[in-house]
Amino acid sequence: MDAFSVIKSLNNNVLIAEDMNQNEVILIGKGIGFAKKKRDLIESKTVEKLFVLRDREEQENYKKIIDNIDEKTLQSIVDSIEIIKKRINTFTDEHTLVALTDHIIFAIARLQQGLEIRNPFLAETKVLYPFEYEIASEIVEYMNQFLPVHLPEGEIGFVALHVHSAMEGTALNEINRYSQLVSNLIKIIEDQLFITLDRDSMDYVRFVRHLRYTIERVLNGDKVEEPRKMADLLKEEYPVFYNLSWKLIKIMQQTLKKPVFDAESVYLTIHLQRLHENIQLKSKTN
Repeated sequence: MDAFSVIKSLNNNVLIAEDMNQNEVILIGKGIGFAKKKRDLIESKTVEKLFVLRDREEQENYKKIIDNIDEKTLQSIVDSIEIIKKRINTFTDEHTLVALTDHIIFAIARLQQGLEIRNPFLAETKVLYPFEYEIASEIVEYMNQFLPVHLPEGEIGFVALHVHSAMEGTALNEINRYSQLVSNLIKIIEDQLFITLDRDSMDYVRFVRHLRYTIERVLNGDKVEEPRKMADLLKEEYPVFYNLSWKLIKIMQQTLKKPVFDAESVYLTIHLQRLHENIQLKSKTN
């Protein structure tokens, strides 16, 4: 394990140091910078509990981000990152660490100004990434004990995407693109079928998960078997759902820039028909 020599303490939780190869790094950890002086050594056993920023660009970004943040807020952010690290058993992505810190600080500033950006993908995020959403809920609940403002439920969805990015090593903008795609597909379905989906229903959960797995198959190039006879039957029996499934597929292709296999239309049609039928049954019983 590396040992580090302190160059400068930025605050109680962040300091600039030098590794054994004389490369400058930023060490982030609860109380790591308290009473540290130049050339003090950071013991190896302590390093295991820290986050180390080695990338020069991420170091500069992080220093700018925390320049005007109070100790209590930064402490809660460092604690929250530690929660993520413990729950997913890994946290090596420097960009995710910096991006999450930046997001929380921006959210606080926004709320202090009386502004709140609505999260349009909250329901989809909750369904698409339930484990990440659970972690994000824990983080937001924890941070709300210490922050000068109250982070609303919408922020749980945003934090969940950062957690997913850390877990999968996928860029946040890509994850946002897929969440937005699912949200757009849902809106098209509601508009075309003149229905409003219950975001808390199991039917909605099952359908959104199907869309997620469809997107994943497309991204991975996984081909599913095409039941030709069933495709012909569905086209004849359920033309509205069949045509809608193809509209959704074309949107996926345009967004993902990848081909979608014809067989996906069969499974989408079945899900659409079942979704619509269940809504009709519920409306009759209410």
